[in-house]
Amino acid sequence: MKIIRENFYLSGGPASGKTTVLEVLRDRGYCCVDEVARKILRQQMKFDGDAVDWKDQSEYREVVLSWSIADFESVGERIRLVFFDRGIPELTAYGNPPGTEAPPHLQRAAAVFRYNPLVFVAPPWKEIYCNDTERKQSFEEAIDVWRRVAPCYEKCGYLPVELPRVSPEKRADFVLERIGERQRAGG
Repeated sequence: MKIIRENFYLSGGPASGKTTVLEVLRDRGYCCVDEVARKILRQQMKFDGDAVDWKDQSEYREVVLSWSIADFESVGERIRLVFFDRGIPELTAYGNPPGTEAPPHLQRAAAVFRYNPLVFVAPPWKEIYCNDTERKQSFEEAIDVWRRVAPCYEKCGYLPVELPRVSPEKRADFVLERIGERQRAGG
């Protein structure tokens, strides 16, 4: 069984400014779903929990998966565009030790919960990268995550479209233009 939401669009990649692009889209009136990883990290840090990527990566991945599925299922919109700040397919690469495959249940989740095939990815961008209370990784570690994450979209059957390195407003325009082009082309 597949649950396909053609109006759900993903953005992905760490250290790239994608969250800022989603903030621009939200300001323009679009529905945007925040990254669950940051919510989980904030929650776990309140009580020194282990479900964080620098302690128990497997537990962290499972919590992110659970919350990501909950977010996917909780969005009732079926017509208007909905933008997700990262999603289930990315977990098939992130949270697994380098060189290992995602557990079968994670691969099944990525196959069942389907977003629009078009995924907007943004590569790491050093000039805008900064750390904060949840983002503890160095820029070099972010690049390593990106190298594992970038190929996972195609492997999961998505069509990645790289965002240009321009202002957040121009990136938002780019996203909306690509979606419009795809809809006019019938797919």
